[in-house]
Amino acid sequence: MERYDVVILGGGNAGMGVTVATRAAGLSVALVEARDLGGTCPNRGCTPKKVLVAAAHALDEIERADRHAIKVGTPRLDWRALIEREKAIIRDIPSRLSGLMAKRGVDVIHGGAAFIGSNAIRVDGRELEARNIVIATGSKPRSLPIPGAEHLTTSDDVLSDPVLPRAVVFIGGGVVAFELGHVYARAGVDVTILEALPQLLAGFDTDAVAQLRGESERLGISIHTKAWVKKIDKADGRLRVSFAKDGVEFLVDADRVVNCAGRVANVEGLDLGAGVVVHREGRIEIDDHLRSRSNPDVYVCGDAVWNSPQLSPVATYEGGIVGRNIVDGPKHRPDYSHIPASLYSIPAMASVGLTEARARELGLRVKVHVNDMQAWLSARTYGEAVAWSKIIVEEPTDRIVGAHLVGHAGEELIHTFALAMKHGITARGLSEMVYGFPTFSADIRNMM
Repeated sequence: MERYDVVILGGGNAGMGVTVATRAAGLSVALVEARDLGGTCPNRGCTPKKVLVAAAHALDEIERADRHAIKVGTPRLDWRALIEREKAIIRDIPSRLSGLMAKRGVDVIHGGAAFIGSNAIRVDGRELEARNIVIATGSKPRSLPIPGAEHLTTSDDVLSDPVLPRAVVFIGGGVVAFELGHVYARAGVDVTILEALPQLLAGFDTDAVAQLRGESERLGISIHTKAWVKKIDKADGRLRVSFAKDGVEFLVDADRVVNCAGRVANVEGLDLGAGVVVHREGRIEIDDHLRSRSNPDVYVCGDAVWNSPQLSPVATYEGGIVGRNIVDGPKHRPDYSHIPASLYSIPAMASVGLTEARARELGLRVKVHVNDMQAWLSARTYGEAVAWSKIIVEEPTDRIVGAHLVGHAGEELIHTFALAMKHGITARGLSEMVYGFPTFSADIRNMM
C-alpha cells in the first residue's frame, strides 16, 4: 500500500487546482488521470472549440466587410486545414501540464481508479491510501435512450472530424449546440437544433436567449423547441432523424447527428460504495465545504459537484477551495454569485448573477435596464448584427444583481460587471467611472 496525504482522481482543471495549496503546504500528493492531463477543457472542449469559433469570427468579419466599404469575394473555408490547426495548437498541452506537475512535486499516475475502502483506491493493480481523496473526474456526454442512439456523435467527434458535413442535427438546445451550430452555419452547413424543453439554454435570461435565437435563425439555423426525438435511422447513406412537435411527426436528414443533451459526472467505475453518496446522475451530495456528506475524508470538485455550473473556471475555483480546506481544515466555501458565463456563439452571449425572472422570484425590488444598442455609435461603427444588454439593479441598495449581454464584446464586458458585483461597486459607481473612448466599455455607463 502506497501512502499519500492527498490522492486526486482526475487530472483536469479541478484536480490540478487542488495541487496548488496542498503542495505549497508540503503535503504529499498523487494525481490519477486515465486520459490526457488537462481533462476535457483544453484537450476536447473549450480550447479546441475556440479555435473553430475564431475562424467563424473571421468569416463573420468578411460577411460584414461591405459595411466598412470593403469589397471582398466569397471566402472558402478549408475545414480539414482548420482541424489540423486546432490539433496543432492543443497538441503539447498534456506534456506542458505534465512538466508543471513535475515542477510542483506532484506524482502523476496514469490509469483508471476505483475505491477499495473509505481512504484507499486501486489504480491498475497499485493500491494507494490517503488521508484525503478528491473526486475531480470531470464529466461525459449524457446518454440518450432513443432508437438509433449508436449513430450519435459528440462534440469530441466534431472537434476531430476533418470532413465538413453538408447538414448537422444537434439534439439538445444548450451551449454546445449554439456554439458549434454557429461555426457550422458560417461554414455553409445546414444546421438544425432540436430541444425537448420549451426553453432554450436553460439558466440564461430568456430575453437574452430570444436575441440570440433571432440572430441564429437569421443565419439559417432551424430551431425547434418542444421537439421529441423518436429515432435515428440510416437512409440513403445519411442519417434521418424523426421527431415529434405539437403532435406532428417530422423528418430531417443529416450527415451528422450530435448529442448535445448535456453532460453527467464521470464517476462510473469509481465504485463509490466507499461511503460516497451519489446524489443524482453521479453528482455527489456534499456539504458547504465540498466534502462528501457521508465520508468527510472525500472531497469533490468540478463537474461531479451536484449544485454548481459545469464550467472550466468553476472547476479550477472549486479545486483551489478544496486544496485550502485540506490544508486549513473545512473553513472555505465557494461563492458562485458573481461568476460570469459566456456562450461563444457569434455574437456571443454573456451573463453574470441573477436573471430577471430569478430576481423577481426571490422577491427583490429591482429596476431592469434593457438596451437595444444597435443604434449606438459603437455598434454602428463595427456594424454589429446584435448589440443588446439587460442590467438588473436592486433599487434599495443600487447593487447590480445581474447583467446579460448579447454582442457588443459582451464576453469581455461581463467581467467588469462581475468585478463590480464581487467588490460591491454600485450601479452609480460603475456609471461614474471614466472609460477610454471610443470603446465598447465606455457604453457601460449608459447601460444603467
